Amino acid sequence: MSKHSGNPKVLAIVLAGGEGKRLMPLTADRAKPAVPFGGIYRLIDFALSNLANSGYRQIVVLTQYKSHSLDRHISKTWRMSTMLGNYVTPVPAQQRIDKNWYQGSADAIYQSLNLVYDEKPDIVVVVGADHVYRMDFSHMVRQHIETGAGVTVAAIRQPISLADQFGVIEVGGDDVRKIQAWREKPKDAKGLPDSPDEVLASMGNYVFDADVLVDAVTRDAEREGSKRDMGGDIVPDFVGRGEAYVYDFKDNPIPGSLDRDRGYWRDVGTIDSYYEAQMELVSIHPVFNLYNYEWPIFTDYGPYPPAKFVKGSKGSKVESLNTAVSPGVVVSGASITNSVLSPRCHIHSFAKITDSVLLDDVDVGRNAVVRRAILDKNVRVPDGVSIGVDREADLARGFMVTDSGITVVGKGQVVKP
Repeated sequence: MSKHSGNPKVLAIVLAGGEGKRLMPLTADRAKPAVPFGGIYRLIDFALSNLANSGYRQIVVLTQYKSHSLDRHISKTWRMSTMLGNYVTPVPAQQRIDKNWYQGSADAIYQSLNLVYDEKPDIVVVVGADHVYRMDFSHMVRQHIETGAGVTVAAIRQPISLADQFGVIEVGGDDVRKIQAWREKPKDAKGLPDSPDEVLASMGNYVFDADVLVDAVTRDAEREGSKRDMGGDIVPDFVGRGEAYVYDFKDNPIPGSLDRDRGYWRDVGTIDSYYEAQMELVSIHPVFNLYNYEWPIFTDYGPYPPAKFVKGSKGSKVESLNTAVSPGVVVSGASITNSVLSPRCHIHSFAKITDSVLLDDVDVGRNAVVRRAILDKNVRVPDGVSIGVDREADLARGFMVTDSGITVVGKGQVVKP
């Protein structure tokens, strides 16, 4: 049993320093956790909402790359009452140890150990900032205390055919929660004892006793050849000493969850996965239910009026189907299908938008066509222009087009007629 009694004091550390190269050009001007999602949210809102809903409200967010947009969102949105000691604080790389920036996720924590020393928690919950999911971390903390683990790693079941895309956890023996092996993107993964066609994939969320975490990252900082990574270096060290346990995400109960969205988790680290997760929100029966008011996703989208649909030029009518529409949007006699419209978008008469994601302040002109595309903030689509219709034309205009055919127009990028 753990040395803890009663309710342990918990500090949450959110790792938000990732550069997000695979999400370019959406990360050309912002950190990956600050990328908008689902109309009104930022990716970091999901991690912070899960922590707050779990009852953990002393939270530090470690930032590094292009963090201004992220810092501003946190400072404006995540303002908790300080009466009971609650806070969400962005902490930039400070070069406290030496003149280097963060060399990896473990190094980010090592260089920020002053936060742990100042807060004096019993438990530290470490989470990523760029996944879409709901999770009650209090259940994971409870298991961590019960097992007396050195580290507890959250894992989600994935088909064994996808094992080479994840850090895979192998279990077995008398206690199926104890990690027997940690394998990075294996080609020959072993199935689970109770489900041979599945593996346990790391979700990038960890629970430590505070003193154990301090010791682990300090020893790692002195280890020759370490990449200073939580998953690649810290966890395997605990596995080798028999002190690593896994928390199976399927056992995590969420109030208000439905059968179709229970256990939902998406890594949106690429343009294709980001796009697919957005499309899942606007399906008839969304796999991820944003309308769960018992476990809300918190955010702030500004003082904008309700969305408005009006007749357009020559009496053209609005057609909108399977579309998420944010506050401040005005649609004037246009057709929109299977799309996400972020705040303050303006869609003009006879425009057609299909299977697309429009971020804030996008303006689509008359008779324009947008198909299977992501338009970043402040993009202006002139009258009669098509995007996502002709791959070669999109490439010639300097747009990014993925192998699967998703066209991406960067923030403020000029769209020529």
